[in-house]
Amino acid sequence: MKQRNLIVLIILLPFVIGSIDAQQEHVNVDWDPHRITVNLPIPYGDGVISPIVHDDRSVTFKLLAPEAKSVALAPGMLTMALSGEYQQVPFTRGDSGIWTLKVGPLEQDIYVYRLNVDGVSIVDPANSLAAAADQPAYSQLVVHGDTPSYYDAKDVPHGAITQHFYHSKVTEGTRELFVYTPPGYDADIEYPVLYLSGGSGELASNWFIDGRVHFIMDNLLNEGSAKPMIIVVPNNQMIHRQTPNHEDFTYDLFEADLRSYIIPFIDQQYSTIQSPGGRALSGLSMGGRHAQFIGFKSLDLFGSLGILSAGHVDTETLFADFLQDPETNKKIDYLFVGQGSLEATANMGKRAIALHEALTKNNIDHEYYVGGSGGHDWRTWRHLLYERFLPGLWK
Repeated sequence: MKQRNLIVLIILLPFVIGSIDAQQEHVNVDWDPHRITVNLPIPYGDGVISPIVHDDRSVTFKLLAPEAKSVALAPGMLTMALSGEYQQVPFTRGDSGIWTLKVGPLEQDIYVYRLNVDGVSIVDPANSLAAAADQPAYSQLVVHGDTPSYYDAKDVPHGAITQHFYHSKVTEGTRELFVYTPPGYDADIEYPVLYLSGGSGELASNWFIDGRVHFIMDNLLNEGSAKPMIIVVPNNQMIHRQTPNHEDFTYDLFEADLRSYIIPFIDQQYSTIQSPGGRALSGLSMGGRHAQFIGFKSLDLFGSLGILSAGHVDTETLFADFLQDPETNKKIDYLFVGQGSLEATANMGKRAIALHEALTKNNIDHEYYVGGSGGHDWRTWRHLLYERFLPGLWK
């Protein structure tokens, strides 16, 4: 029986629990959570407000740590955005043991960061916007502009997010997946389905916590720029991430989970188009490689593929059957390969370039896009979804 009345599980994800001034009072789902708008007492035991995003998009971080010998912004995607360098940025110690760092201005976007205190990487204890994945926890920095961005919650019709659990014999355990249904979901209408997966350091929930895929889709639908669709975000972590060459072992396992459990479950629970023309497989980084390694040989399941920040330098050899099949262009409705501007010029970007070149050489229809201001991070993956991939599906 198709699901007609969705029971929505309300998940208290870090970014959906409120509008926050610099004191971070969680009231509304707002787009400028680190702006100072009121002057209230500091509500936490930290003794400082951090971070503060000023209207010129500069950012001040503070940490009360009177016993610390050194404090720095840990190397990561935020320091890359600041200087292009993967290196720490030191704080300055002030009165009463308060350490301060002012940086920027930064482009309007969402960044992740950690602090380094005497060699130990920690979240910012004064920032209640934090998240975790298949890696240690991190803090979120939302740099606002003059108006909400494409990934923000706007005053538009919103879809629903439902969390499901199922038992998989592939992993011999209970697994989770999330399903986004568009505003006004109607079980009497058959919808196309996008299966969207994360990287080797992500969990299924990160496509909502960091990727904002639901808000992006809401906004695209309101703009008339995309077709209504169901978005399924499964967990594509199939073995322990620290296993040597773990990605290589996940391809067959994730394909088995998709075929045996995930797709049948979705087709039973929701009103879907149950043909390749109504299914797409996409993902970022490792998830993009899943879209390539699984998707290229599973055209009986998927008619559209999105490969984000991924590829393989040995594409010609590994995917010869796909590349040399004279029927490939007839089987594929939409094939998208994309990456960020910063990663396209880095060593990691060679993978997507090699894929694009192999597809071009073999006359396989596809869209190759490089854009946004990010590298191998969520700034890129949000941008790719909004700017090209979601609007390009099922047109």
